Amino acid sequence: MTAGEAVGRLESGMTIGIGGWGSRRKPMALVRALLRSDVTDLTVISYGGPDVGLLAAAGRIRRLVAAFATLDSIPLEPHFRAARQRGAFELTELDEAMVMWGLTAAAHRVPFMPVRAGLGSDVMRVNPELRTVTSPYEDGEEFVAVPALRMDAALVHLGRADAYGNGQYLGPDPYFDDLFCEAADSAYVSCERVVDSAELTKAGGPQTLLVQRHAVTGVIEAPNGAHFTSCAPDYDRDEPFQKAYATAAADSTAWAAFTGRFLSGGTESAYQSAVAAWHEEQR
Repeated sequence: MTAGEAVGRLESGMTIGIGGWGSRRKPMALVRALLRSDVTDLTVISYGGPDVGLLAAAGRIRRLVAAFATLDSIPLEPHFRAARQRGAFELTELDEAMVMWGLTAAAHRVPFMPVRAGLGSDVMRVNPELRTVTSPYEDGEEFVAVPALRMDAALVHLGRADAYGNGQYLGPDPYFDDLFCEAADSAYVSCERVVDSAELTKAGGPQTLLVQRHAVTGVIEAPNGAHFTSCAPDYDRDEPFQKAYATAAADSTAWAAFTGRFLSGGTESAYQSAVAAWHEEQR
């Protein structure tokens, strides 16, 4: 399917999970398609990066569930920071491991998972709705009961996928894209290239087959679809463009010019062409 067709199945008010990590292997083509839609009032679950930033800047987020929002080489996502400072959305801030186990609970269809992460930290103070449980065994240990992070839909980006929904990562880290897909009622996988199923076993080994077809609703071929985040080994993060993005985010006039040039073209190909032209100008 196309990115537009995938986003066309989403509705305002949904809980949407976005895979990747910070400014790494984010499904940015799907996020840009979401920005071109009228879908809003979203609860977003993410190890946040520019996906969160762009949606926050557009006023599409009602509530964010995240451990952080970073551009990696730029520690704090600028639109996330600005949105939080003006109180633009609710934030449920969890420890990184708590997000992982919340996704795991949702994938296994249980209401919560007991974890040690978060105990003794301000996570418990800023999230007073969190509860603890006591082990029923002799140890009697106390754990945080991390609630299941169930989602209406998940968006992830991988290096390769077949038409059936089997997805492969070829970089150094799977992140938690498989959990996002399994914890959602529907999941849409964009990829650098759609290949025959047999090709998935030729590179990287079976352990790289991260996402399984039973958990996938649709596959979208989106070359360079993680831009400006990285998608190793196909390409690194576009650091010059990311810097331009962060610089523009600091000034409303500059941001209007940025969105007018890069995000108002109406199609993903228009975005990619605008980025290519910008890089040519920088030479």
